[in-house]
Amino acid sequence: MIVLLPPSETKNPTGTGEPLALSALSFPELNPVRQRLVTVLSGLSPEEGRAALGLSEKQEQELKHNLVLREAATMPALDRYTGVLFDSLDAPTLPAGARARLMVGSALFGLLGAEDPVPAYRLSGGSRLPGVGGLPALWKPVLGPVLRGLDGMVVDLRSGAYGALAPLPGAVAVRVVTAEGKVVSHFNKATKGLLARALAQAPVETVDELVDVARAAGLEATATGRWTVEIVHA
Repeated sequence: MIVLLPPSETKNPTGTGEPLALSALSFPELNPVRQRLVTVLSGLSPEEGRAALGLSEKQEQELKHNLVLREAATMPALDRYTGVLFDSLDAPTLPAGARARLMVGSALFGLLGAEDPVPAYRLSGGSRLPGVGGLPALWKPVLGPVLRGLDGMVVDLRSGAYGALAPLPGAVAVRVVTAEGKVVSHFNKATKGLLARALAQAPVETVDELVDVARAAGLEATATGRWTVEIVHA
């Protein structure tokens, strides 16, 4: 079983690992696209970077991360990302076996294993880069086959922009809703982080088992279809 996580815009800016080596990342068949995106991102002028990434002048540090992608220190992907979902996941406290069941969908790297060493960077799934355009057209032909080749059940927790990079038919989709059935936005990430943590520690093979694990973790989960689950946020 694999839990496929979205990345986060916010990242730990530090690191102690060796500089980025694409050869050290999982799924080497993605490296040609990774290389192209690293080259484009690291070569953007401040004006181009702000326009392409939707950043303000106050977010200049985000652009600086991109300029040193090849030289900056790295850390395991699962520890690089921060924010609400990753706070709830609390990845540093998970044992190695549980971490291995978690992967991150990334606009820059396509798909990352938990321990893949990556630098801080800024690139969103919905970004459009000079000379590249939108990212789905770039990623779908190569990322789609990789995702479809993952073993066992895949629980896809990616948000819309990252799911669009390469949809995965047959993966389990999870929605977080209110008691009235409305989609939750504010607590969506925290709930998915808790679910991902529970599943990483208790892998499942069916949607019914997923619901049982979610309920054991205190989440009000219900199977709503063959490949869909809803969690009600109280």
